[in-house]
Amino acid sequence: MSAWVLVMRNELRAMLRDRTAVAGIVLLTLLAVAATAVSSHHMQSAAEYRQRQQAAAQEAFDAQPDRHPHRVVHYGHFVYRLPSALAAFDPGVDPFTGSSMFLEGHRQNTANFGDVMQSSILTRFGQLTPAFVLQILAPLVLIFLGHGVLAQERERGTLRQLMLQGASLRAIVGGKLAALWLVSLVFMLPAFVGLALLAMAPEASGVVATVLMLGYVLYLGSWCAVIAAASALLARRRDALLVLVAVWAVSALLVPRVAPDVAYAAYTLPDRLQTEVGIGRDLRALGDSHNADDPYFSAFRRRVLEQYGVSRIEDLPVNYKGLLAVEGERVTSALFNDYAERSAEAQHKQNELVGRFALLSPSIALRQLSMAAAATDLSAHLRFLDQAEAHRYRLVQQLNQLQADGVSYADDTAKDAGADQRKRVDSSHWQEIPHFQFSPPAWTTVLHSLLPGLLILFGWLLATLLALALSARRLEVAR
Repeated sequence: MSAWVLVMRNELRAMLRDRTAVAGIVLLTLLAVAATAVSSHHMQSAAEYRQRQQAAAQEAFDAQPDRHPHRVVHYGHFVYRLPSALAAFDPGVDPFTGSSMFLEGHRQNTANFGDVMQSSILTRFGQLTPAFVLQILAPLVLIFLGHGVLAQERERGTLRQLMLQGASLRAIVGGKLAALWLVSLVFMLPAFVGLALLAMAPEASGVVATVLMLGYVLYLGSWCAVIAAASALLARRRDALLVLVAVWAVSALLVPRVAPDVAYAAYTLPDRLQTEVGIGRDLRALGDSHNADDPYFSAFRRRVLEQYGVSRIEDLPVNYKGLLAVEGERVTSALFNDYAERSAEAQHKQNELVGRFALLSPSIALRQLSMAAAATDLSAHLRFLDQAEAHRYRLVQQLNQLQADGVSYADDTAKDAGADQRKRVDSSHWQEIPHFQFSPPAWTTVLHSLLPGLLILFGWLLATLLALALSARRLEVAR
C-alpha cells in the first residue's frame, strides 16, 4: 500500500477518534442534508404557488366581459416566472429581484414580490441552501478540522518519526491533503445527490449540473490546499487556525461584500424616482398623442391621411384613435426600452467588475458560476424582464390594433346613450391573445457562460497547490 494512502488512513482515524472533529463532520453533513431538503421543498412550494397565481391571473384576464379594447389595455395582466430546475440548489438573486410583473399599457414595470421583501430581515444574511452551506460553512469547518494536520506533527515531534519509517515528505503532505479532500467530499455528497435529482427534471441539463459539481470540487479542493499550506507553513496549530479563520473571513465574507459596493460606486444606477422623472421629461419632449396640435402626432396624422388617400380622419377605413394608440405605444415603448437597456448595461458592467474580484476570492468565482448554472443570476433576471416586456408590447399592440379594426371612429367618439355598448368588442378576442411563457436559455449557452468561472477556480486550485508545495519545502527544512 502506498505511503500516502497509509498517511491518509491514519489522519482519518485520528479525526474519527476526535469527538470534536466527528461532531463537526456530522453536524455539517446533517446541515447539508437539511439545506437540500428545505430548499427543495421551498422551491417546489414557490413553483406551485406561482403556477396557481399565473393560472388565476390568466383566468381573470380571459373572463373579462365584452368591453372596449383600450379598457383591457389598462386592465393589465400579471405574468410569473417559475423557478428554474436548479434554483433549489442556489436561488441566487431571485429572492431579491422578484418573480412576477404587472403588464399594462403606457408603462414598463419591473419585477415584484421578491422573497426578501416578504420575509424576515434574517433572509438578507443568507438562506439555508446547499450553495450557502458549501460556499460559506464548509470551508470554515474544514479549517477547524484541518488547521493542525501538519503543524501538530511538528509540534509533537512525530514528523521526523514518520519520515524515518519510510514515508517521504511528499507522501505525508499528499496523504494529509487527501484526507481533507475526502472530508470535503462527505460535505458535498448530500448536496450533490440533491443536485442530481434536480437535474433529472425535463427542463434541466445534466451536463450543466455536472460542471456545477466540478466547480464546487475545485473550490473546496482549493480550501483544502490552503489549509494544508498554512498548517505546513506555521509552526503552531493556534497560529494556523487564526490565520486561516482570517483568510476565510476576508475571502468568503469581506471581499464578496465589498465588491458589489465598489461596483455600484463605479457604475451608479439611478433610483426609481430618478428614472421616472427622466422618462416623464423625455415623454413630454417626444409629444402628446392627446394633443391635436402636437407637432409629432400632427405629422403622424398627415402621414396616415396620405397613406389612405383621404382628407379627413372620419373617412379613414380604420379607427384613427386605434392607429394613434399603436403609434403612441410604439414611441413610448422605444423610450422605455432605451432606459431599460441602459440600466441593464450598467448592471452588466457592475457584475463584470464584481467578477474581477474573483482574483482575490474564489468565493466570488464560485458564486457567479453557481448562479449562472442554476439560472438564478443577473442574466436570467434580465432575460425574464426582456421577455415579459416583449409580451407586454405584443399584448398592448394587439389590443390597440383591435381598437383600430374592430371599433369604428364614429362609435369611438360618440357620446350618446348607446355609444358605450357599440364601442365594445366580443370577449372572445381576449382568449386569442397568446399566453406568456418564459423561455430559458439553451443549456449550451449556459455551459459557455460557466467556462470563465471554471477556469478561474481551476487556476485557484493550481495556485493553492503551488503554495502548498512551497510550504512543504519549508516544512522539510524545519524538521
